[in-house]
Amino acid sequence: MSNSTLQAKNRNANRFLTFYLDNEIYGIDISDVKEIIALMKTTPVPKTPKFIQGVMNLRGNIIPVINMRLKFDMPDKEPEMYTAIVSVQVHDTSLGFIVDKVEEVVSIDEAHMTEAPKFGTNVDTRFIRSMARMGENVIMVLQLSELFAEELSFAETITTEMLPTPEQGE
Repeated sequence: MSNSTLQAKNRNANRFLTFYLDNEIYGIDISDVKEIIALMKTTPVPKTPKFIQGVMNLRGNIIPVINMRLKFDMPDKEPEMYTAIVSVQVHDTSLGFIVDKVEEVVSIDEAHMTEAPKFGTNVDTRFIRSMARMGENVIMVLQLSELFAEELSFAETITTEMLPTPEQGE
């Protein structure tokens, strides 16, 4: 990792993009965010889990789009004015996920962050990196690599299948 990349990561270490799903607020590390875009048309992919909305063409890149409401077993709802797609980079894979509303980028001091609570062996909380207190709110800070483990392998398959073969040329 280059020195400038390392410095950028350190500057963003406790900065999170916050967003809403239903009335709950979530956060993700700002360094994972590529961009935030208005909801756009997706193309459904057969035989995928219901929470995979489909794929979209984002400036020539085909990326999977996840419906976070369905991923979190929340009821689906019609998109509204503030519904958006957050485009992220997880490891070397791009994907997008739909949120009800993007709120803001916040800096959270380590003193306001705690481990995710343990609910026993039947509840998987690996995707929750930490919980953060901000005023009266609790922000669930998500660990994208854990949350999207299944989708990352799907995205790699989609990307690989979309690349031209040597016979097709570039």
